[in-house]
Amino acid sequence: MALHLYDTATRSVREFHPARSGTASMYVCGATVQGIPHIGHVRGALNYDVLRRWLVHSGLDVLLVRNVTDIDDKILTKAAAADRPWWEWAATHERAFESAYESLGCLPPSIAPRATGHVTQMVELMQRLIDGGHAYASGGDVYFSVKAFDGYGELSGQKLDEVQQGESLGEGKRDPRDFTLWKSAKPGEPSWPTPWGSGRPGWHLECSAMATTYLGAEFDIHGGGVDLVFPHHENERAQSNAAGDEFARYWLHNAWVTMSGEKMSKSLGNTVSIPEMLKNYRAPELRYYLVQPHYRSTIEYSDGALGEAAQGYRRIEQFLRRTAGIVGGVHIGEVPNEFAAALDDDLATPQAFAVLHNTVRDGNAALDAADNSKALEIAASVRAMTDVLGLDPLSARWSEAGGNETPTRQALSDLVEGLLTERQQARAEKDFARADAARDRLQQAGIVVEDTPNGPQWTVKDV
Repeated sequence: MALHLYDTATRSVREFHPARSGTASMYVCGATVQGIPHIGHVRGALNYDVLRRWLVHSGLDVLLVRNVTDIDDKILTKAAAADRPWWEWAATHERAFESAYESLGCLPPSIAPRATGHVTQMVELMQRLIDGGHAYASGGDVYFSVKAFDGYGELSGQKLDEVQQGESLGEGKRDPRDFTLWKSAKPGEPSWPTPWGSGRPGWHLECSAMATTYLGAEFDIHGGGVDLVFPHHENERAQSNAAGDEFARYWLHNAWVTMSGEKMSKSLGNTVSIPEMLKNYRAPELRYYLVQPHYRSTIEYSDGALGEAAQGYRRIEQFLRRTAGIVGGVHIGEVPNEFAAALDDDLATPQAFAVLHNTVRDGNAALDAADNSKALEIAASVRAMTDVLGLDPLSARWSEAGGNETPTRQALSDLVEGLLTERQQARAEKDFARADAARDRLQQAGIVVEDTPNGPQWTVKDV
């Protein structure tokens, strides 16, 4: 393949070669379902959705596993504070995350396994590690021995003598650098039986078990946020390799969404939830904002930048709707070579969007010159690019018929359509003064009306 991806493990851009011909396998660390999703949560899912779409466009079948962490200290704490069962709290917020993913156009994963459904596989993995001398049980807890794995720290660049897991020491820990695979049962907490005592899984163990269950001992891409490189992904890699699994061939990490220079997080109180965002912006506009920057670049959130992104999407949308109104249906064509080259270069979306907008400008110029044949060809190319990006305005998902209008946009649409109907009636009655007055009112409001064989088409003037 021509695709090259930045691999965190080697700190280099490597050509992508799938382990199995014709199929790309991806494991993406999904949500810890402790609360309502915000834009920082969904950014990574959108980045990997674009990668998945590009792999499919390149001719590969894609197996995508995106897990759900439905048992965790934070889930238990927040459920208890709300006086709700932990499982109900987790399920409620799992649905909220799935709704956010779907509303922003993420293709559904091949499977979305829950941690609590894979305890059997976790027990088997722990047994392999204990048998190989890489883990030990103590007082109902099970720990991974960091010193027993020679490659520990290679993914994150951590030096072994500086490792801090961020865990409590624990009475049975032989080395403070060791990390917990299994937590012994505590009063009032959920637990599952194991040969070493009842308890619940550690976070790192869950992902290794779920990834290999569905993708096998070796798979292509492991994705997640840059904050997961250490300790989570370092520990996943260590326990999986120590158990004899090749595990991920490429490690990809997306950057944060920040606000005032701080990572967006609930604990800092600087989050912007998806439901709140969608009250003011349409879903494809928010998607545009989150996928246009390079996935390894930090997004510093601002209302102004989001507004600019919305305008960028609308320029694409207006061109396609204008073309469709003049020449009829627009099919999905081929992506330009420059667009393909950009995405093949470590998913360089800023360059891909630049190609997209240059193409839109060429299309509008063709329409202005009444070169409808050229405009139609260009529009087909624009649809192909936006299809890969999950942003095709003429798709069933994002078309106005798809129900993606904000209340503000819907109100504007109703008012404009009312004036257009009034104008059409006046023209039919040969009351041209009234017809012109309606058109003038629209123009004064920044609405551009173009009469086409398929009726009047309107767009908001690009300022």
